[in-house]
Amino acid sequence: MKLSLPDFSRGRVLVLGDVMLDRYWSGSAGRISPEAPVPVVKIEGFEDRPGGAANVALNIASLGAAVTLGGLVGDDDNAHILTQVLRAAGIQCQLQAVQGKPTITKLRVLSRHQQLLRLDFEQAFDAADASSLLGALPQLFEGVAVLVLSDYAKGSLQDYPALIAAARSRGIPVLIDPKGRDFSPYRGATMLTPNLSEFEAVVGHCPDEASLVAKGHALMQSLDMPALLITRSEQGMTLLRQGEESLHLPTHAREVYDVTGAGDTVISVLAAALACAQDMASAVALANVAAGVVVGKLGTYAISAEELAVAIEPVDRAEDGVVNVEQLQSALRAARLRGERIVMTNGCFDILHAGHVSYLQQAREQGDRLIVAVNDDASITRLKGEGRPINHLARRMAVLAGLKSVDWVVPFSADTPESLLRLLQPDILVKGGDYSVDGVVGADIVRSYGGEVKVLGLVPQLSTTAIVDKIRRPQ
Repeated sequence: MKLSLPDFSRGRVLVLGDVMLDRYWSGSAGRISPEAPVPVVKIEGFEDRPGGAANVALNIASLGAAVTLGGLVGDDDNAHILTQVLRAAGIQCQLQAVQGKPTITKLRVLSRHQQLLRLDFEQAFDAADASSLLGALPQLFEGVAVLVLSDYAKGSLQDYPALIAAARSRGIPVLIDPKGRDFSPYRGATMLTPNLSEFEAVVGHCPDEASLVAKGHALMQSLDMPALLITRSEQGMTLLRQGEESLHLPTHAREVYDVTGAGDTVISVLAAALACAQDMASAVALANVAAGVVVGKLGTYAISAEELAVAIEPVDRAEDGVVNVEQLQSALRAARLRGERIVMTNGCFDILHAGHVSYLQQAREQGDRLIVAVNDDASITRLKGEGRPINHLARRMAVLAGLKSVDWVVPFSADTPESLLRLLQPDILVKGGDYSVDGVVGADIVRSYGGEVKVLGLVPQLSTTAIVDKIRRPQ
């Protein structure tokens, strides 16, 4: 199994929550005001974007999934602007207008891509305002595969137990982006997606990985919740599930430019993937990659399926297949989160021949990913004698990496790969030749952690040593 995009058009998601309009005014700031020590910005451009729950819906629609958005807005021009933008994106809008209150609007003033000021126009909604959403639930749930509740503590979502119960009675999973210091209203949801600060505000400080996992599982149990996803900024994400080991995904952000809307991206991609019947680990892995793209953009940003497809390519396969141990460990963590079985073999591979190609193809067929560990030049000289290797390490690795069957090529300097096996712990260790399984170097190490050891046949009458001897033999 590889990390790949599902057919997002197969999924339908319902998003309910706090709908906002994100407004951006930008221009040059070449002088300081004579009235106060603040920059004067000459506005030269402006842009309106959906924010809050509306940004979640836009992210889902940008992936190609069908989405319905329910929320509260004012009876004002900003509501009309927001609705027009959303409908143009193909989003089915079920926005309830509340008299006497403004559409929540956040105005950001920027200069040279730096935010100088934010102005918030809002007035919290109350239970009477939010009751209209509950009344519309039966029609909103039609054909929905996943419900997202996007809470920004603005009052659009008041009766969580009723919303969660209505979804669960229809077999619809409920994902919630929570706010505040009390998560008890979210009891019975399928998953919460707090960031680390939000999580620690509820459970207390987590000084290490063990305490985070322990407190996460305790929270899940207290809330009757099967899963919890904690987003941890530069530390990636941690997925906790009842009865399963915790899964940690390292961040894929190359440069953090603006974290605005990153949480929306995570829950959007997660919901869209689950709506297309992706398993939870794969859906979270996709969301993690998407978040790495979005934090490199300015402001709220809706990633497309095409961008996500490009972004997962480096995750799927390290460039050229040639990696060092640290890079390989990172790649293996991601591969294991996707449920992939890792196969490893090792050798000198001095002169690659048909026997090697056939053997490596057989090795790859034993699992999902193949690591080829290659002896460095010094170790080959110790094992094979002076005059070997014929081809230096970089050349041998480059040729191996070019094979379709090989995912990663990593060097090692010891005479045996035992220390590498202890570090990488592949699911399956493969060796070719006339060995017995017990005679394979490192077999005891692999078996100690529950792995398998297999011996595969080689193409007869082919060996590197025989080829070298034939070349050197006088004619």
